[in-house]
Amino acid sequence: MAQSLTKLAFLCCFCLSTLLFSHASDSILPHQSLPDGKLVVSSNGAFEMGFFSPDNSKNRFFGIWYKIISTGTVVWVAKRDSPLNDTSGALTLTQDGNLIVLNTTNGNDFWSSRSNNTTNNQNPVAQLLESGNLVIRDANDENPGNYLWQSFDHPSDTALPGMKMGKNLVNGLDRVLQSWKTSDDPSTGNYSFLLDSHGFPQLFLMGSGSVERFRSGPWNGERFSGAPGLKENPIYTFEFVFNQEEIYYTFRLINSSVFSRLVLSPTGILQRFSWNYRSQDWTTLINAPADNCDNYGICYGYGICDISINPVCSCLDKFKPQKEKDWASAVWSGGCERKTPLNCKNDGFVRYSGVKLPDTRNSWYNQSMKLEECEKMCMKDCSCMAYANIDIRGKGNGCLLWFEDLMDIKNLASSGRMVKIIRVCLTLLAVILLLGLILTLYAWKKKHKKHKEDTQRQQELTREGTLGGSSGHTHGVESNTNDVELPLFDLATILDGMLQGQEIAMKRLSKYSTQGLDEFKNEVLLIAKLQHRNLVRLLGCCIDGEEKMLIYEFMPNNSLETFIFDENQRKLLDWPSRFRIINGIARGLLYLHQDSRLRIIHRDLKAGNILLDEGMNPKISDFGMARSFGGSVTEANTRRVVGTYGYMSPEYAVDGNFSVKSDVFSFGVLVLEIISGTRNRGFFHPDHHHNLIGHAWILHNEGRSLELIDTHLNKSIHLSEILRCIHVGLLCLQQSPEDRPSMSNVVLMLGSDGALPHPKEPGFFTARNLFYEGETLSSKPTESSGNELSITIMEAR
Repeated sequence: MAQSLTKLAFLCCFCLSTLLFSHASDSILPHQSLPDGKLVVSSNGAFEMGFFSPDNSKNRFFGIWYKIISTGTVVWVAKRDSPLNDTSGALTLTQDGNLIVLNTTNGNDFWSSRSNNTTNNQNPVAQLLESGNLVIRDANDENPGNYLWQSFDHPSDTALPGMKMGKNLVNGLDRVLQSWKTSDDPSTGNYSFLLDSHGFPQLFLMGSGSVERFRSGPWNGERFSGAPGLKENPIYTFEFVFNQEEIYYTFRLINSSVFSRLVLSPTGILQRFSWNYRSQDWTTLINAPADNCDNYGICYGYGICDISINPVCSCLDKFKPQKEKDWASAVWSGGCERKTPLNCKNDGFVRYSGVKLPDTRNSWYNQSMKLEECEKMCMKDCSCMAYANIDIRGKGNGCLLWFEDLMDIKNLASSGRMVKIIRVCLTLLAVILLLGLILTLYAWKKKHKKHKEDTQRQQELTREGTLGGSSGHTHGVESNTNDVELPLFDLATILDGMLQGQEIAMKRLSKYSTQGLDEFKNEVLLIAKLQHRNLVRLLGCCIDGEEKMLIYEFMPNNSLETFIFDENQRKLLDWPSRFRIINGIARGLLYLHQDSRLRIIHRDLKAGNILLDEGMNPKISDFGMARSFGGSVTEANTRRVVGTYGYMSPEYAVDGNFSVKSDVFSFGVLVLEIISGTRNRGFFHPDHHHNLIGHAWILHNEGRSLELIDTHLNKSIHLSEILRCIHVGLLCLQQSPEDRPSMSNVVLMLGSDGALPHPKEPGFFTARNLFYEGETLSSKPTESSGNELSITIMEAR
């Protein structure tokens, strides 16, 4: 089980000697299956080994994986093509140094290291090293690096730091990476990565049927000529060893805390990975093939591939396509041929630099010959097609000759050109940024100067009159005008409806409007302090002679009333959209009543003052009638009753008393209008003379509230949610302000499914025409100002 992780080993059924593991006990316990399908044999700092089952597989394999990486990345697998199908595996080390995995069911060997050692007087030890290399060594050998066997000599699909990829010319050992069949199947896949020692050595990525897929190019003293991405870096170092005993490539980590590996994927991509501790995932550093020009021989004989041009293939100088028509169709299989036959005595050479050298399997080389001697040797032999130096360091030593068609050449200079282009772009970018900084500083100074002028003009504007008009229980925000930093724009700047590239809406105070300067100043100074996603944002104002305008963010979908009261537009509002609008209005009111710096009463909440942005999100607008409270004051009285017919609460319309509950009443009207698609004002029913509020109350009491909803919502699957909103709306419309819920409770009721209190009779239930005559509010109960209708038209949008 998982809790036995630190003590796990294998039952040594036929053990002839003690099996020891690095940093582990020498005790041997029965194996156990872990919940994740892995059976740990032993562990060191970075790696573990044991049995594991890949994802989506019931087969079990013996292997090695990263211990400290959560993904458990497997790096080595034994006997990949013949897995166990149960948990019968056991591990033993024989006296002659042979590591064996047994099938305990039948006693047969599942896998064996098959060490070449035959002596029996040694003290063999199996050890999993910090490098991830599983080794067998003689404990009596004074040289701990003398291994009888090591897993690094028999890689799977992964090359780890310190592993040699290549050949031992003495014992014939060939270290080849072989891909997994799939990501869930470690058995031998279709791709291999190997060192080919025919001619001058080079690395090949081979596909199914030994088809060349990618070639590294020969080593040039610094890197493989076809791998420009292989360069000095802070993660690992690399070297290529070529002598009479060995030919191999290897890499080593600079920092031991970094994990990096080279993997041949099941899809035939050679990938360099580095572990990212922050994202807890492997980061890809290099891919091969990296582009189309990395595909082996794409342009065939005497063709050269350049990824920076289109088409990518062209012929070497003095050569032409063998099949012109095919090349015109991007079919390059015919390769290139000479334009004129080779004249061995008179023809010379064309110099190419910055290219991946051709395939060297049919080449001849001499590592000590000078380049001048190399040229002479090629000139003397008419079958010699090209020559190059082997080591580009210093003066360039060694000689490499090609005697057959030149194959798989890639232009690497285009990559260098790209680097130069990037450098030029970065330089230009730095210049642009510098100029931008200078212009920004200039604009800031200019804006700062203009801001001081705007502040002075705002102060002059404030001194022209006083705000409000309400009793001493409330106060306007004129006391805080010095804190207001609202931009003041010239008329010419905003006349085209655009401001700094942003489309804007303008609310103009007409000289014929019954609203006066007080309302204009009130909205300027009040809304400038408000910031909420469900409140329209005021960008600035403009005072130019007789012209006084407020500049708002542009709302592309106009107002709510243009949708819910229009037969065609109303079809576009399904219930989720309407419910989102109801919730947005509620949250905006909650901010005004409770969460803003001052408690603000809107006093003119209606469908025309709810604007809709491009996402149909509601934003409360028009604060010309709004009043603010300070401290614990929550209500006030005014002799100047203003608002819009059909939305005002009874106590405000009759007695001039307004409070946060006045806005709650208006919200309740909006809820019924949004659900029904009908105005409260102008509602008529053949069976009674009540308005929309009264009609909703009658239906609620008779259990017929579904008859209230818009016909376009009849087939909605959210009927219970709609009925709950009607119920909440009626709670907001109750006659007495004390009975109405606060907006915080409204938001809570809309967002939950708890029980709701039964609403009492709404205001204006029995008095449809008691205080209203024609289009305007009568002044029977109180003295009313001439401003009886709110401004609902935006001009010059």
